[in-house]
Amino acid sequence: MRDELARFLQRHSDGLLATALTGITLLEVALLDLPADRRLLDVALALALGVAAAERARAPLVLLGMMLAITVVWAILPTPSLDTVDSIGLYLLVATYSAGAHTGGRRAAVAVVMIVGFFLVYLLDDPAGIYVEGIIFYVMLLGLPWVAGRAIRQRRLKDQQLDQERATAAAATVEERARIARELHDVVAHSISVMVLQARGGRLVLESDPDDARDAFAVIERTGQQSLDEMRRLLGMLRANDAALELAPQPSLKELDRLVDQVRAAGLPVQVTVEGEPRELPPGVDLSAYRIVQEALTNALKHAGPARATVLLRYGATDLELEVLDDGAGTGARPSSGYGLVGMRERVSVYGGELQAGRQPGGGYALRVRLPLGSARA
Repeated sequence: MRDELARFLQRHSDGLLATALTGITLLEVALLDLPADRRLLDVALALALGVAAAERARAPLVLLGMMLAITVVWAILPTPSLDTVDSIGLYLLVATYSAGAHTGGRRAAVAVVMIVGFFLVYLLDDPAGIYVEGIIFYVMLLGLPWVAGRAIRQRRLKDQQLDQERATAAAATVEERARIARELHDVVAHSISVMVLQARGGRLVLESDPDDARDAFAVIERTGQQSLDEMRRLLGMLRANDAALELAPQPSLKELDRLVDQVRAAGLPVQVTVEGEPRELPPGVDLSAYRIVQEALTNALKHAGPARATVLLRYGATDLELEVLDDGAGTGARPSSGYGLVGMRERVSVYGGELQAGRQPGGGYALRVRLPLGSARA
């Protein structure tokens, strides 16, 4: 109940303040001995000021401008409206504070000009003339609400900036968790493919060639252990706090030799060729390149049949080119479980690259990718 009341007061604070000010002013007008026409004009002005006060956050200069106009009329006319209503001074405090709290840039400059206008009108219209105490009084009367409003505005802008930074950090965390989930998929898909193929080969030669069978089972054990270790690390990252997520290590082309060794052990001969001068790549490009090669070799293992594969890395001045070819007799588009070709296209599109994949005229399958080394597309 208390929280609901607090939210209600916060949501309707401007309207409640305007209602209170208008009510006080109307009550004072009603208690004064005024002619009927003068009373009607005072009521109309009080209601107009109340409406402007209710909209002070959206249009702070309107209330300030109305108060300046009333002040100028006071200085000119002998018996202006609302001149005997003491509560009208509350509107001036609210108007000056609101201008400080809800204006910026040119509107803030206009508000300053208006406040200086107030100061000059009050000072010149003072029956006692210009004196030090009067200057100090009017500076405090107009300056303190303005300074308070500016302080509140700066605090509000700082809070908004912090909220935006927190939202950005939360979005980055969600994106990082999604990346880790994709990494987990790639680990599982590749490792299971290797183990299934090794288990199949080991079963076929279990009786005729026990040594080859033992080698196959050793590969299964090693691949399974490596996969479990990496899955534990990735799942640990998913359960970790945000700071740990930011430090999550990523696979790299530096680990390509280990990947190729696994694929060779699974029964697919692979030759790797590097053209150009290898260099440090942007982390996202490095990770995407590794995963694309991993997915392509996994697909070749599963779909190419008896085959050989070649991997070409070409380091250019502005991009990295990948080429994974096999001479297998497998047919079809080679869909793999999970992301497959769609996932590779997503990785490439993030960096504005190009991907071509399909059957080769002379047989086999080819995957060609170009990854720009600049920033990812916005």
